[in-house]
Formats: sequence, C-alpha cells, structure tokens
Amino acid sequence: MIPVLNLDDDILEDLEETSEPSYTYEMNLETERINDYCDNLEAVKQAIYKILCTERYNYIIYSQDYGIELEELIGQPTSYVIPELERRIIDALMQDDRIIDVYNFEFATPKKNVVTVTFNVDTQFGTLAMEREVEY
Repeated sequence: MIPVLNLDDDILEDLEETSEPSYTYEMNLETERINDYCDNLEAVKQAIYKILCTERYNYIIYSQDYGIELEELIGQPTSYVIPELERRIIDALMQDDRIIDVYNFEFATPKKNVVTVTFNVDTQFGTLAMEREVEY
C-alpha cells in the first residue's frame, strides 16, 4: 500500500519558495564580449534576447522549457507564421518567472519570408519594448 501524504505536516510549513536573483554577466552584442554585470530590467532584457535566439530542444545544456521553436516555421505561408509566431514567443518567454505578461504584438513583412515583430514585455522590474526579425 502507498502511504498518503498528509499536507498538514509540519515539514511543509517550513518550506519557503524563493526566486533566483537576476544578477548575471552583461553581454555586449556589438563587440561580442562580456563586459560587466547587469541586474533587474537589463538582465531580463538580455534573457529575452537569449531565449528568442535559442532553438528549443536543440541543445542538451538547456532544459526542455528554454528557447523558442522557429525551425518548423520555415517554408510556411505568412498567414500561418504570424499567429504561430505570437503564440510561440509568448510560450517561450512565459517560462521565465520574472516575466509577467507578453502583449501588444505588431507584425510587418518588410520582404519575402521575413517577419518583423514588435511587442511589449511586463516584468517584475518594469516594461520592455522588444523587436525580433524572423526569417521563415
């Protein structure tokens, strides 16, 4: 027989949920160097950039929740890519517990097989306006 866990147990009362700090190395994308450290809003902005540049499931060093699935969009019609891209960006970013909401999506198709998407991200530290260009 499997024992039943009593949720009123004193052990559970001692558990405390904490979130990890956002303090991390700061990437300089122009020089491709690590310059310094960053925290709070700048660290979340950097995390968003890294999540949206990492293909999900391709790298064993990342968990199954990290990254975005864009490879499947290659060759698909624009009418499919735009709503899927919005859904996939939301799914990818909401995995980070510092992110509260992803909204206000706007899409542009500057040339064939390219979509530029702009959107807002509410975080624990403030709001970010983000932009990403996706080739499909």
